[in-house]
Amino acid sequence: MNDFIFGVYPYIAGTIFLLGSWVRFDREQYTWKADSSQFLNNDKMRLASNLFHVGIIAIFFGHFFGMLTPHSVFLALGISDMAHQKMAIILGILFGGMCLAGATMLTLRRLQDPRIVAAGRKRDLFVIGWLLATVLVGLLTTLVSMKHVADGDASTMIALTQYVQSVATLQADPSLIKDVNPIYKFHMLLGMTVFLMFPFTRLVHVWSVPLTYLSRAYQIVRSKQIAAR
Repeated sequence: MNDFIFGVYPYIAGTIFLLGSWVRFDREQYTWKADSSQFLNNDKMRLASNLFHVGIIAIFFGHFFGMLTPHSVFLALGISDMAHQKMAIILGILFGGMCLAGATMLTLRRLQDPRIVAAGRKRDLFVIGWLLATVLVGLLTTLVSMKHVADGDASTMIALTQYVQSVATLQADPSLIKDVNPIYKFHMLLGMTVFLMFPFTRLVHVWSVPLTYLSRAYQIVRSKQIAAR
């Protein structure tokens, strides 16, 4: 089971993530959207959305660079294994806490607001709930990592990064994480499943990140009263 979940499942999830996104964009472009419910209720939406998005984007890139950067690069930069692990814990708690707070607010909003409940889709609630669980378990892993730091043991972090790099190079080696704490494995399983679900949910709007917003001209908006004058 360990060999299947961490040796085969990552590639199943990754294939569905890429091909599924491609097929959905090609065949169902009218469903390629975020389905925002902000117009139904804007109360605290900005705070919840910003906390969630800033947190999850930082978590993604933190995992991406933290896990895929070769071990030798960190050492060349003067970052020891323990320093690397401490950075991961601090940033994980900071941005994971932001994401957890935002996801909790968005989940409660979808459960408590009658208009959003009536107009919302069950899959939207399911995916935000899944992300909430993934982040929560991720935060729980930091408690275990803190004990590793206290013991001066960076072996688990090294094993996890070596495993992720083996998956990225298409040479997955599940034996690297066979003996790590189950909480890490559970977190990775939840995370991989996010990629599996990705093409079938509103998450596809991530592919259409509006980078042009950074350089576009300001929009001038006038109210009806001013326009009438």
